[in-house]
Formats: sequence, structure tokens, C-alpha cells
Amino acid sequence: MPQFRIASEMPVSPPTLYAWHTRPGAIDRLIPPWMRVRIVERGRLADGSRSTLAVRKLGLWRQWVAEHYDCDPPNGFRDRQVRGPWASWEHRHAFEPLPDGRSRMLDEIDYRLPLGPLGLLLAGGVRRDLARSFAYRHAQLRRDLLRHRRFADAGELRIAITGATGLIGRRLTPFLTTGGHEVLAVTRRPPPGSGAIAWDPAAGRIDAAALEGLDAVVHLAGENIAGRWTASRRRRILDSRTGGTRLLAEALAGLKRPPRVLVSASAIGYYGDRGDELLSEQSRPGEGFLPEVCVAWEKAADAARAAGIRVVHLRIGIVLAADGGALARMLPPFRAGMGGRLGGGRQYMSWIAIDDLIGAIHFAIMSDGLTGPANAVAPQAVTNWQFTRALGRVLRRPTVTPLPGFAIRVLLGQMGRDLLLASARVQPARLTAAGFEFQHPDLEQALRSELGRLTEGTT
Repeated sequence: MPQFRIASEMPVSPPTLYAWHTRPGAIDRLIPPWMRVRIVERGRLADGSRSTLAVRKLGLWRQWVAEHYDCDPPNGFRDRQVRGPWASWEHRHAFEPLPDGRSRMLDEIDYRLPLGPLGLLLAGGVRRDLARSFAYRHAQLRRDLLRHRRFADAGELRIAITGATGLIGRRLTPFLTTGGHEVLAVTRRPPPGSGAIAWDPAAGRIDAAALEGLDAVVHLAGENIAGRWTASRRRRILDSRTGGTRLLAEALAGLKRPPRVLVSASAIGYYGDRGDELLSEQSRPGEGFLPEVCVAWEKAADAARAAGIRVVHLRIGIVLAADGGALARMLPPFRAGMGGRLGGGRQYMSWIAIDDLIGAIHFAIMSDGLTGPANAVAPQAVTNWQFTRALGRVLRRPTVTPLPGFAIRVLLGQMGRDLLLASARVQPARLTAAGFEFQHPDLEQALRSELGRLTEGTT
């Protein structure tokens, strides 16, 4: 029977490591972002408990039901396939103590491939997939544990999130819950018994009583800006940001027990098209639609600020995520060998790996000295041509099919000009000065981590 084995050192003790695996969101944090997986049912970490995943392979979705057994806190646990794509699968998770409160985490998998003798043809690819997936899992877990350990003295917080089902919210929620925090989604249609908080920004309604006693609020909700900017679309983009932020800020300001901090999303669109000018939080706003939106967006939180709530505006750059946003839209043409620079390719792109963005939000919640605007971008902006070449290297594809600037302007109008051809060379001056540590400061390394291409030879 084939066996796969990987071991890594973790910066926490076995009891802390075991506890992390018991918390809501653990399975979400461990699924590599490049894999097509849906969580159908989440089990708890206990003997006999089952979790169900839907896994997409070769264009088809298949269910994978796994059952936990031999749960032995804090030493480890096992799980086995009850039904799924493997002929058999048994997975041992072991947590061994090391000196100085550290631990060694071992994943050991015994498996048999389907299709009998024909399955042997799949063996090499399966082993490579396991290696890249578990290398990601171990690195991701280590990063999460380090981030939570830094602020362990803060205790367990109650945190509300608007936009919890969006690209950023889907990653932020399990990161926080595996750190021991309670997360409440602020949503238009709260599921019964979920503990979610009801609001309807368009109608100006929010359940203010449910906001009492929170420690922090993270505001991520807003209309998607991708697509042609018609007059009505521009109104929705502006109104969704200013109206929702104002409603939330005023509700928080009127509470008897308001949160200590409101982390409210903004964007580097604040700076507009600035060529190769180095931009920090002290730079003036630019000109045009996006700068006007961002200025109004940040001002809409004034009521919370006036009430003494610490408000942090994270001006977010281009978010690199395999499962959504700009990078996900780039992947199909680049994988087909049809990628290339946009326009002249000299425009600067200020980017951030999604897990560094999650870390920056967490850092903003926990850091009492951070207030006002903070640029959530990696330390080094790159030109579009540099980005194009890096993505081509990671995917091992040519990048010789440029999209001319005039075509972008004709096809996408103002959105194409402001998002694809504009240049913003932004620095994370305030985050860096406050002591935030980027885990993915290098573009190619960030792309390799997010796409599971950890070495140049990975396919």
C-alpha cells in the first residue's frame, strides 16, 4: 500500500496545536486555494464524527466522506475515507512535543488508488499532488499559529464582519475562528440560529442591539467594481460603500458598549493614476472616480471616529487569490499560453497576497497604536510587465500576447483605464512602521504559494 509522509516543526505546544484543529474553520484553512473543493458538511474533531467534501476532478464533482477516529488529545487523531475517490485512505495526524514549547507535526497517509492496475498510471501525479498540498498545509498552519501567538495576550474576541461571504471574508472568518475568536457575520439574510447580525444597507436598517458588546468590527461589504461602469453602476459602487459605512458607523457610535476598533476597507484607488511616484498614506488623493469614491468611503466612518472608536482604513491593493479576484480572472488565459502585458506594461501594480491581507486585518484589530489610513500592499510594487513575467514563470507558460491599451479602453471603458492601465506605486509605510511582518513580500514566492507551484519544476 503506498504511503505518504511529511513532518514539520510548529511554533506551539501539542495541546495548542490539537486545540487549533478542534476549532471551527480548521478544515477551511487547510484546503489549498488552487483545489476545487466545497465543504458540504463540517464534522467536529471527535471519534465517529464525519465531514463531507465535494471534490472536482476532470470536470466532475465527487463526494468524499471522512470519519475521525482514535482521537487522543493532545497527541493526535486519525481519519479514514468512508466514501470517496480513493480505493482506501487512512490519515494519521501526530503531534509530538519538542523543547521550548514547540512541537513536531506528522502527517502519515496510507492509501490505495482506484481503478486497480490502471491506477498505477496515476501514481506519480497523485504523489506530486499530495506533496504540494501538504507542503502548503504545513506552511499555512505555521504562519497562522505565529500570527495568533503574537497577540495571544489579547484573549478571545467577539468580532463582527460585513462582507463575510466575499473573497476576503471567506478567508478571514476561519483564520479568526481557528485563533479562538467568535465571529458574527453581518448579513442581509441571517440563517436561523446562526447568531448572524441582520442589516440592509440599501434600506438603512441594522440590528444595532446585536452589535452591543463586540470587541471589533471589520467592514468589507461593497459592490463589486469589475465590469463596465455605466452611470447606474457608478452610483451603486459609490452608494454601497458610503451608505453601508455610514449606517454601520452611526450604529456603532450609538451603542452603550461600542467596539474598541472598526477596521474599514478602502482601496489604493484613493491615489489614482500617479505614474512612478512613490505613494504613502501621507500622499494626497488623486483625481477621478475611484479617488472620489475612496475619499467619501473613508469619510463615511466619521461618526465612529467622533464616538472614540479607533478606526483603521485599510487601503487595499490588488489581492492575489487563486479562488477569486483579479488573479483568478488572469489564470485561464495565462494557463492557455495567451497571457501578456496590458497596454505598455509600464504601469505599477501594488499587490498583496490574500493571506498577508488577512494578517494585516488581524494586525489592525489587535494593534491599539494603529489608526487612520494604512496601505495594505506588499513592500515592493511591480510593473505590469514584471507581474506578467513572474506569473508566466510560475505557470511555465509564454507571455507574448499583449492586450493593447486602446483595446482595453474600447472593451472596458473607464473601468479598464482606471483599474488596468492606471499606475499606483504604493508603499505600506504605516503597517511596516507599526511592526507588521509580511509572510509573502516577494511576488513570485507569493504566486507560487497561492497556486501550489512551490518550486520551478512543479507542474
